[in-house]
Amino acid sequence: MIEPPGGPALLDAARKTLLEELLPALPPDKHYAALMVANAMAIASRTARRDRAGDERIEARVRSLTGSGDGDPWRAFAAAIRAGRFRRGTPERAEAYALLRGYAEARCALSSPKALKRTG
Repeated sequence: MIEPPGGPALLDAARKTLLEELLPALPPDKHYAALMVANAMAIASRTARRDRAGDERIEARVRSLTGSGDGDPWRAFAAAIRAGRFRRGTPERAEAYALLRGYAEARCALSSPKALKRTG
């Protein structure tokens, strides 16, 4: 067992130090780069905290929808989309749409949670 503080807490503390202490001391032409680093640290922290069981549930839904057992379920899903399996009027379209929306929301929650809140 890892003793606290764990990786996400360390990233959060380092990010806070970067933004509150180091950024103001940097020349203005270095602010953008420092803000990009701070954003990457925030994404890494959220990624480390994410619900891995949620990732597994989404992958299980992809496998169920495509019937793919072994191999990359996302490749099978992409191939099914290209083949027209989820066109309007097909019975699985709503399920494929819900799956893609859930996946996009999960990714956005990691990379840009404020944008996700704005779009609802």
